[in-house]
Amino acid sequence: MRTLLSLAIVLMASAGPALAAAATPTPSGVKNIVIVPGAFVDGSGWRVVHDILIHKGYSVTVAQPRIDTLANDIEQTRDLIRRQDGPVVLVGHSYGGAVITQAGNRDKVKALVYVAAVEPDVGESLSQLVGSMPAPSNDIVPTRDGHLYFDTTKFGTDFAGDLSKNRTDFMAVSQVAASTAAFNATMAVAAWHSKPSWAVVTTDDHALSPDLQRWMYQRAGSRVTEIKASHVVYISQPEAVAKVIEDAATSVH
Repeated sequence: MRTLLSLAIVLMASAGPALAAAATPTPSGVKNIVIVPGAFVDGSGWRVVHDILIHKGYSVTVAQPRIDTLANDIEQTRDLIRRQDGPVVLVGHSYGGAVITQAGNRDKVKALVYVAAVEPDVGESLSQLVGSMPAPSNDIVPTRDGHLYFDTTKFGTDFAGDLSKNRTDFMAVSQVAASTAAFNATMAVAAWHSKPSWAVVTTDDHALSPDLQRWMYQRAGSRVTEIKASHVVYISQPEAVAKVIEDAATSVH
């Protein structure tokens, strides 16, 4: 009896690595995903999207933009692209859309995904685009030293209206401030002219006009998914956002 038990333990131990390997799928298409968050938030909000994708076999990297200058955030993203082992799908949220539009001009980048993001053309800036079709709210407040933040008293209703109050209260007081210089910087290139792009329109967005989103995405020929959600759709509906990213990754090589 003891011999049989010992044999069973040995067999289970030897089978463990094989079972673990078999449990991790190998995605078709591009396996490397690099995500660039937007302004006033950080990368932690992408945790669930990250988890969904890694359990499907993707390698996911989340940037932490400083939002001091657009050039710095582009270079940081390009560095993350260089570190990837193989082709990359770039994902940008909000301000992150401006970053991936220029950082995506690399051979390793095979697709761009815009999630409630700006998708500027050459010579355009985030400020210019947002000013052309203002958001339903006007809650961005300037500081004396050239920075911007989202009005903390309106964060829960206008930035993240589909999240719980205890969560948005914390997000409001832990914002990543942006600089006016980053918002005013113009594009030298627009990678979507030569790369296929996907986009998520957030129809209940009070921070970035849904009509502006539709106009930018139509102009770029992006493949559009509309989701009834706030500006932070990647937190409130991570499964839907992960699906768009996966659609992009499986459509290119």
